[in-house]
Amino acid sequence: MSSVPSSSGSVPSAPRRVFDWRLRFAVLSLVWGFSFLFMKVGTESFAPFQVTLGRLAFGTAVVAAAMAVKRERLPRGAWTWLHLTVAGFLLNALPFSLFAFSELTIPSSLAGICNATSPLWGMALSLVALSEDRPTRRRVAGLGIGFLGVLTVLGVWQGFHGLDVTGTALALLASLSYPVGWIYVRRTLAGSRHSHLSLTGAQLGLATLQLAVVTPVFTSVPAAFPVLPLLAVAALGVVGTGLAFLIQYDLVAEVGPTTAQMVTYFTPVIATAAGVALLGESLSWSTPVGAAVVLAGAALTQSRPRTDRGGTAPAASPRAAGVRERARA
Repeated sequence: MSSVPSSSGSVPSAPRRVFDWRLRFAVLSLVWGFSFLFMKVGTESFAPFQVTLGRLAFGTAVVAAAMAVKRERLPRGAWTWLHLTVAGFLLNALPFSLFAFSELTIPSSLAGICNATSPLWGMALSLVALSEDRPTRRRVAGLGIGFLGVLTVLGVWQGFHGLDVTGTALALLASLSYPVGWIYVRRTLAGSRHSHLSLTGAQLGLATLQLAVVTPVFTSVPAAFPVLPLLAVAALGVVGTGLAFLIQYDLVAEVGPTTAQMVTYFTPVIATAAGVALLGESLSWSTPVGAAVVLAGAALTQSRPRTDRGGTAPAASPRAAGVRERARA
């Protein structure tokens, strides 16, 4: 999922859309699910840092174009840019790179499932770092169920036989990086008066600069640029990062953050199906079963308590909800 900062504010009135939100929801699920396949294809010919740099560059270009159309300006203030630099590292440069490195040794389907653990990490960290997030029995139960699902995916009863521990650990660390970044953004940028789009464009641009500095140091210029991997990297950036964010924010504005965030539970399913069907990746029974348990646990951790009047607690605004968004990779 796209991981971008946001400022606080009220829910903007959504203009009439050409396409129904359900269609855009399905498109977003497919895009983020296929992002793991795109990474796998890209890393077959390019170094992980190069894949991430290309992804960020293409994604930044899409958001910059949207900013130009809407005549949005970049945010101002040295502290804002400093916080965006940290956010760009934690929410984009680091997790995107870790996922790309992980897919050198693990299937794209497993990487997609590891990405689904992000809400579990977020719930565990928020209990420590965010005083306003109080534990409930349901959320604690969800954390425990999700943890059992992770152990099932990893096949712990087999001693992790046949599993690349390093690659899996990198994918799990990438998923952990997202909630760490969300908490940082929530503490530093949630009250910003800059627009959501402006903050996102600046963050992606800063993350791109970070990879532009790191990539030449650790990689050499590719000897060739095969068409299919190059197209995969371009699709990962243009569609899976830039366009996906624009669709996601549009969904949040129209149907609210709770419904829009349900994309999280479709992404690993699509990632697994794409990896098995198109890349011929193997799939043992424990992978889909464990993934289902992980998603059930994640759903419980994200559930909201009822109000005293019998209704649900009010949802956060799309800008505030952007703090908790998961990129999907």
